[in-house]
Amino acid sequence: RLETNIFRCVTDVMKCNKLLIFKVSTASTPNFLGSCVVGASLVDPGEADVEEEDDRLHNEQPKLKNATFQIVGTVFRGRREDLFCHLMKCDVIIYDITPHADQIDEAQWAVSALHDEMDQFSGPKMFILVSTIMKWAMTKPANKDDPEIPFTEEHYSRRKAHPNFHDHIGLEKLVVKFGKNILIIFFSTYVVASGLQYGMGEHIFHLFFKMSWLGEVPQVPTFGNGSNIIPTIHINDLAGIIQNVIDHKPKSQYFVAVDDSKNTMEDIIKAVTLVLGPGETLNVSKEELYLIWDLTVRINDIDSVLVNFCIEATYLKENFNIQWVSETGMVENIEQITEEYKQTRGLLPLRICILGPPAVGKSTIAERICKHYKLHHVKLKQTITETLENLVSVELCVRMEDAENDQSEAQEFLDTLKDNMNQNGGWLDDQSVIRIMRDKLRTKPCVNQGFVLDDGFPKTYEQAKELFTGEKCALFRLKQSSVFSSEFVFFVDATDVFLKNHVLNLPETVVEETSYTPEQFLRRLAKFRERNVENETFNDDNEYLLIIEKIRKKVGKPKNYGMILEEVEEEEQRQAEQQLKEQAAQRAEAEQNYLMRDVMPTLIQGLIECCGIRPDDPINFLAEYLLKNNPEV
Repeated sequence: RLETNIFRCVTDVMKCNKLLIFKVSTASTPNFLGSCVVGASLVDPGEADVEEEDDRLHNEQPKLKNATFQIVGTVFRGRREDLFCHLMKCDVIIYDITPHADQIDEAQWAVSALHDEMDQFSGPKMFILVSTIMKWAMTKPANKDDPEIPFTEEHYSRRKAHPNFHDHIGLEKLVVKFGKNILIIFFSTYVVASGLQYGMGEHIFHLFFKMSWLGEVPQVPTFGNGSNIIPTIHINDLAGIIQNVIDHKPKSQYFVAVDDSKNTMEDIIKAVTLVLGPGETLNVSKEELYLIWDLTVRINDIDSVLVNFCIEATYLKENFNIQWVSETGMVENIEQITEEYKQTRGLLPLRICILGPPAVGKSTIAERICKHYKLHHVKLKQTITETLENLVSVELCVRMEDAENDQSEAQEFLDTLKDNMNQNGGWLDDQSVIRIMRDKLRTKPCVNQGFVLDDGFPKTYEQAKELFTGEKCALFRLKQSSVFSSEFVFFVDATDVFLKNHVLNLPETVVEETSYTPEQFLRRLAKFRERNVENETFNDDNEYLLIIEKIRKKVGKPKNYGMILEEVEEEEQRQAEQQLKEQAAQRAEAEQNYLMRDVMPTLIQGLIECCGIRPDDPINFLAEYLLKNNPEV
């Protein structure tokens, strides 16, 4: 809150902190402005460095030091009377109605209430409405002869909203009207028409990011022909534009906030799926969008991704000093944007390696962990088999399409593997195996969700170093390795007696598919013991559950979207059934204890006497005996 005279506030704003209140759902905007220096956009970064250097030479404090924006709040839940008290204490009020159309009524009330109380202001206030570009969606082309010429702010009066965004027009006009008052020095108002926002977790485009990241479909859908041009803006660039509005206090009241891209819907989805997903798209009808899209998504979001027009932000380009994050748009900066998406959503891959002697149960544990965390189980033999099959398929395709093109990388790799196997009696050497495994860990599913690596590989320190780092150095530092390195390495061990008994009790069908014949197993176990020093071991099958629980406790919560609704319901049902079983078992045990403690001793004694006396009615005799000798029962 500005404590100085109103006129001094206008001229001396560079030395004052500002309090802002936001009504936004995207956390990035307040986070961005909360770190901005008041008036920073008025100074070129290079000039600011020179001024600060001059201040240091003259032992003066830099002019912009400690002058950052102060955030009062981002969302208010309560009575409007209480909200108005907060608004009156703030210098800048920002309402972002793009994600929530239900904020329109409240924004209209807020700007009207502030306008009516201007004479009560202790200092000048600014109201910024962040609206949507969809109010231009039905505007006729600026040039009939050349409909591809983009719109600009000059066409403001001609804009025509999409049918589902008419309410936005009325609010925009009201905000602009209040700012034209003669007392504009007390209450300035602005409208920022934002393109479809992206970055920092996504909103409008979240469906396509999620489908690509999950990798559950071979092709990510593009609705219609995908040729519609979508105006967009990175959320941090939108925040930078708002910062410029606050600092510059421009005479113009309406701004278009879009980046320089002219990306089509197909361009955006292809870029997303190439980085995150299968790399393939599929054109489907617009009607299918309503079936595929999550039911929680609002109808306005669907209208937004189907919009088709081109618009340029000429005013901010010519008058504002914006430090762009993504000036060229989503497609050009897709790697940075997908990284922001994964970080914001907490979609961090889990990479786990489970080591241990043969037959210790690594695969069993790995399967349980994969199911719980939705990871990919990477098995050595299976990966080698899949690689060879894929390479053979590529070889056949090459021969069918172009007989001369047999020098492809895949063909060369297949020939190398074949030669390697011929020279090693059907086996592959370490270098070939490591290359196959590294290629597997490079696949999108392993990079996105993560993996559990077991099946006895890597077996040695040298293999691990080469697989996870690829370096020839003597030191193996897992945390400094590449994206292929496991975040967690677990060593599971058991006594030799337990392992031998475990193998002997395996079904023949299982033994036939493994190298667990007595001779082979003992030889493998002996080699393993030579390479490794025994750690803590377990001796009971029940301890598998304890080991899995220890691993889950160490790894923590899943770092992905978690279980789908059906899986949640199944898990809840399973837990309920388990609880009922435990309660039934407890009741049965209590009843058994009661019978053994309070009933059976008296009953046995009564039966003995009944046998000795042999009454005419033994049932009656026994009942009377029990009542007489154990009246509580």
